[in-house]
Amino acid sequence: MSILIALIPAIAWGSSGIVTNKMGGSAGQGTLGMTFGALIFGLGTMLFYVIPTAGLSFALDRRIWVVGFVSGLFWAVGTAGQFVGFKKLGVSVGNPLSTAGQIVTNALMAAAVLGEWTTGKMWLFGSLAILAVMVGAVLTALPDSKSDVRELNPEYNLKTGLLAVAISTAGFMMYFVFPNLLAKVGYISAVIKAAPHDTGLYYMTSIVGPQSIGQVLGALIIVVFFMKERKTMFQAATWRNIVTGLVWATGNIFMFISAANPAIGQAVAATLSQMGIIVGTFGGIYILGEKKTNRQMVFIVIGAVLVLLGGILIAELKNI
Repeated sequence: MSILIALIPAIAWGSSGIVTNKMGGSAGQGTLGMTFGALIFGLGTMLFYVIPTAGLSFALDRRIWVVGFVSGLFWAVGTAGQFVGFKKLGVSVGNPLSTAGQIVTNALMAAAVLGEWTTGKMWLFGSLAILAVMVGAVLTALPDSKSDVRELNPEYNLKTGLLAVAISTAGFMMYFVFPNLLAKVGYISAVIKAAPHDTGLYYMTSIVGPQSIGQVLGALIIVVFFMKERKTMFQAATWRNIVTGLVWATGNIFMFISAANPAIGQAVAATLSQMGIIVGTFGGIYILGEKKTNRQMVFIVIGAVLVLLGGILIAELKNI
């Protein structure tokens, strides 16, 4: 059951790129609309689950609010970068690159900083898994040398797209690891992190409300001062992308619940959450109609399999 719960984010997040594409709008509108959806979900979680179940001591804990709020700011950086990457590279290219970056950085952070890789075997097979993910991501993103990608995507810009994905990866890495990192260094007490019954459920669900406020504030700053979309940020496309935020937020809460569960852990939860690469990559091709040649499709299939195998191997490291 724990593994099934940990796979929910893969479905939700894998489809979010497709949903936002269908909702339309600019990268700024997609980012802002998504945060509004996350805010609705986050405040709903706090009012209808955290307060009735965990109590006001969790819902209003100052340190939990700090962790959640800062995590939300990191997320805003990651999401803005991801939307720009999708616009510049296409969903079927940007999604696997973003996914691979998140798998690699989160696995390494969980292993080296949180200490979840404890044996030589885990480091050996974990490193092989990371290599498989990296090679797979490169294969899925290979362009066709005989076609002009700008004809298919007028916004295509390889350099800008890759830079955006790199920034996005750093933001998402910190968003993922920050709650467990603050618990690791003692800012969040072991008692709070473990409740109830060593599941971490109360801590991770309590984060979601303040996190959503950090997401909205971070998105507003990025959209106004960096994306320069002040005049268009409250148009119809922004409100349509609230749907994207609700889809994403569903995956978010289950990812943090899984990361806090000792039976799963940060590395496994973050890795499984990124298995939505299948949804995102093939959805971009078959649902959004992003054109690929037969040669590219062969590489995409091989690359997706490598990313999946690498992700599964990381998820099974504790059993090696």
